[in-house]
Amino acid sequence: MTTIRTFMTDDHRHCDDLFAEAEQALGKKNLPAATAAFAHFRGAILAHFDCEEKTLFPTFEAKTGMRMGPTQVMRMEHSQMRSLLDDALAALERGDSDDYLGLADTLLIMMQQHNMKEENILYPMCDQHLAAEAPELLAHLESELTEA
Repeated sequence: MTTIRTFMTDDHRHCDDLFAEAEQALGKKNLPAATAAFAHFRGAILAHFDCEEKTLFPTFEAKTGMRMGPTQVMRMEHSQMRSLLDDALAALERGDSDDYLGLADTLLIMMQQHNMKEENILYPMCDQHLAAEAPELLAHLESELTEA
């Protein structure tokens, strides 16, 4: 049976793979391919953030009453990463690969730390507290990510 943790972790890996495609294209000095791949990655990770913020986090908060805990931290980190995503895309679009690489390094570290917190703390808490809602919630999350 798919859990919230496994489903959302799989989406993290999907986003990681798309991010790696941008890095690989840039490594081959193919700026147009890197820009396109990064734009694809950015769309996927923003969809991931959106489904957490619109569906997963509010469902968790409503069930547990925890509004100032892990979900608040995750939202703050999403905001920081959104800014880095915008800056990194802008750097690629203006052909500044050095600026992009610095931003991408920062983004990678943030994503790794963020994903670890979600995968090891928040998602298991969601599985624990939202067991009854999980089938319907997972279907909703999957449709949100598919439509993005």
